Amino acid sequence: MKKIGVLALQGDVREHSLAIENCEAVALEVKRPSDLENLDGLIIPGGESTTIAKLLRIFELFKPLQKTLRDGLPVYGSCAGMILLANKVIDGSSDQETLEVIDITVKRNAFGRQVDSFEQELLIPEIDNKPFNAIFIRAPWIEKLGTEVKSLAEIKSTGGLEHSVLARSKNVLVSSFHPELTGDLRVHRYFIDKICCIN
Repeated sequence: MKKIGVLALQGDVREHSLAIENCEAVALEVKRPSDLENLDGLIIPGGESTTIAKLLRIFELFKPLQKTLRDGLPVYGSCAGMILLANKVIDGSSDQETLEVIDITVKRNAFGRQVDSFEQELLIPEIDNKPFNAIFIRAPWIEKLGTEVKSLAEIKSTGGLEHSVLARSKNVLVSSFHPELTGDLRVHRYFIDKICCIN
């Protein structure tokens, strides 16, 4: 059984852990550098990206985590996790830090505030031909994709422009939405079965 870590400093830790277990994998909480050993993959959950980054510093986990991910540990970041993995953040706080492991530029709170949260069906052809009900909560979107990053799903903003909300670059997967809140395991299975095989 694959061992999948969940960064357990803040955010949807329990929900991601349950999804991992429902995919017949082992969920392990990651709170210290030693917890990064012997993992097949890692999930960085939604929450508040600035807070998680500060907690990574407090727990002396920022640099070890960044090195482990840059060395190739497969990782999936949802919502705040996507922001933390991005190379660049638009509208971030003045002290915003990211792990810089995927070549994307993200815009924080791109769809609006908490009250503007919504659900929308997405087509993700690489995963399945049936629509996925995606939950967006104070969500970011991808403003710019690097040359080695592939968009797997897009959504139109109120201005009519399309923005990527699910993308992959080799062993890194990011989403604007929260699949852990839906009971639909397809995104988690894709990460565990397809991406966590890459080393």
